[in-house]
Amino acid sequence: MSASAALTVVRRRWAILVAALLACGAVVLFVQAEQERDTDHVGNHALVDDAATTDLQGDVAAGLVRVFSFDYSNPAPTQQAADEVLSGQARTDYDQLFRTLKEKAPGQQLTLTAQVQVAAVQKLEGKHATLLVFLDQASQRAKDKESSVSAAQLSIDAEKIDGQWRVTALRPL
Repeated sequence: MSASAALTVVRRRWAILVAALLACGAVVLFVQAEQERDTDHVGNHALVDDAATTDLQGDVAAGLVRVFSFDYSNPAPTQQAADEVLSGQARTDYDQLFRTLKEKAPGQQLTLTAQVQVAAVQKLEGKHATLLVFLDQASQRAKDKESSVSAAQLSIDAEKIDGQWRVTALRPL
């Protein structure tokens, strides 16, 4: 075999090796690109998923209205709302408040009506969310016809459990 024929064989082997390396590199890059396409790069869906954000706002606002409305003559709906809407630390904190309210409300003939003014989603990541809620609560005492309205700003943590958003933490601001 001549020197030029040997050089040609070496060049072909190098060309085959380089082509094989490039093909392997292309496969690796293709697999990585597919993985990146399947990865959720937007962690906070409150910014991009209008339907999920609206669903969350509606569920939490409606639940808070039910939980923070109370009639001394019929406390059962408020208790049922707490069972359906609250869990975790929010439920523990609420039970302490509700116990006191249940004791004092009949003597004052107290009725509370809640209304959510604004429920803004700060973060929505999968089944976990954080909201900022502005809530008004009107109180009426039938005994002396005294009434008042108070406003509250709350930071709310919520978790989607069995298809329903449940409030897991209530923090006054």
